[in-house]
Amino acid sequence: MSRGFLECWLAVRRLHARSMTTDIKATMLPTTSQQNVLTLAAVCLASLMFGLEISSVPVILPTLETVLHSDFKDLQWIMNAYTLACTTVLMATGTLADRYGRKRLLLASLALFGLSSLVCGWAGSTGVLIVARALQGAAGGAMLICQVAVLSQQFPSGAARGRAFGAWGIVFGLGLGFGPIIGAAIVALSGWQWVFLVHGPLAVVALLLAGLGVTESRDPQRRKLDVAGIATLSLAVFSLAWCITQGPALGVTDPRTVASLAVALAGFAAFAVIERRQSEPMIDFSVFRIRRFSGALLGSAGMNCSFWPLMIYLPLYVQHGLGYSSLGTGLTLLAYTLPTLLMPPLAERLALRYRADAVIPAGLLAIGAGFLLMLWGSHADAASWLTILPGCLLAGTGLGLTNTPVTNTTTAAVPGERAGMASSIDISARMVSLSVNIALMGFILVEAIQSALRQHVPAGIDAAALRAMAEGLSAGKGAGALPAGVAKLALAQGFGAVMLYGGVAACLFAVASWLVFGAGRARQTAGQPMR
Repeated sequence: MSRGFLECWLAVRRLHARSMTTDIKATMLPTTSQQNVLTLAAVCLASLMFGLEISSVPVILPTLETVLHSDFKDLQWIMNAYTLACTTVLMATGTLADRYGRKRLLLASLALFGLSSLVCGWAGSTGVLIVARALQGAAGGAMLICQVAVLSQQFPSGAARGRAFGAWGIVFGLGLGFGPIIGAAIVALSGWQWVFLVHGPLAVVALLLAGLGVTESRDPQRRKLDVAGIATLSLAVFSLAWCITQGPALGVTDPRTVASLAVALAGFAAFAVIERRQSEPMIDFSVFRIRRFSGALLGSAGMNCSFWPLMIYLPLYVQHGLGYSSLGTGLTLLAYTLPTLLMPPLAERLALRYRADAVIPAGLLAIGAGFLLMLWGSHADAASWLTILPGCLLAGTGLGLTNTPVTNTTTAAVPGERAGMASSIDISARMVSLSVNIALMGFILVEAIQSALRQHVPAGIDAAALRAMAEGLSAGKGAGALPAGVAKLALAQGFGAVMLYGGVAACLFAVASWLVFGAGRARQTAGQPMR
């Protein structure tokens, strides 16, 4: 009997201990509301890092070309490696997150972003920096998609969802808008390395917040990963960027130039064929028949063929062409990016009142007009930051008017079950356009400077030497070897050509967007559904 009593007493003690342990664990675990706060903090911190890495790095490019002895093509690839890698993973991340878990992929992307940022900061050569930037871009692209997926899962509906996405958008905008001045301030106070190294501890904090707050989720349907589509599109974009960047120096008839162009064209063609045959395509081409979707997508491409690529080259012009310090360059770029943060609320009100199909083309026209105004300011007799300031403000205002209506229109124009795909197409169009136009603007810059030098340098210099001189001048080198005033004249002509291209391209996209939207309006007027 005593033995039975003892066993009973021990069983009660074990149950009591287990209950105490459960209670302690329960008190230590965050509540649902606390989890949501931690999740929002983690996602906002990740979006801040992503935004900063886009807009703060261009400011330090003039420093990098001096410290790492980089040439002009190296500077292009330091930026393009990030955007190309980001483009590659964007298309796969959604499917991978659905299959393996959104929290798991977010944590992995945060860890990789932090580690690759440390490698960028410790890079002792241009080659290492370019590779690290590619890893950073891959992590950043995955991180961006996971942010949206996690927020959508954790805040499914209601006012809380609106507040969460609003806070995320504001923080993302702060990173983009204040990135130039933050990057310049870091260089002035410490060194260029900390523009990258700062993301190491920030990533650790974001990892801790996400680990505590984010609830794991998966898609029970788990779509099949479109490996063939991802591979062909990535290869096509990379080959085209390589052809534009490296081809002019090699020569148009060089077998490597011809081969890269052929691979790019074949890649785009193969991608289109593969997607049409897929049962679950990454891009369903039927959505392009929806006029509102296609009109808004032209807005995405228009922004990223003009505004953001110039962000890469504007610091080089301000620092080498106008002679300002890193801090002065950052302040000038702040005028370029700050309106993009301030204008979205007005853009949404205008879109509600006048429709997005009027606001998006108008915003693109404002970007184009801003570029042409910058062109005029760069050719003024006493060109300075003041002469290009009105154009910077107008271009930034145009982007602010266009950005959010484009995103909202692309997702709202398609059925709800295709909103995720529409968002992926929008982001992919932006990144592909950005990657190609970084290379294209660099090509225009070098060709225009080379044309100016051909008119003012002594005769007898062969084409290869002249091109090397133009590339060096584009990166801020070799001005001392030129006659007085020639370097400044050539830089003004080169960057003027870039601004002209950006202005004309934005205006052409505005017209194309207006015409596509207009075709939809005509259908609606005729009593047919607007598609």
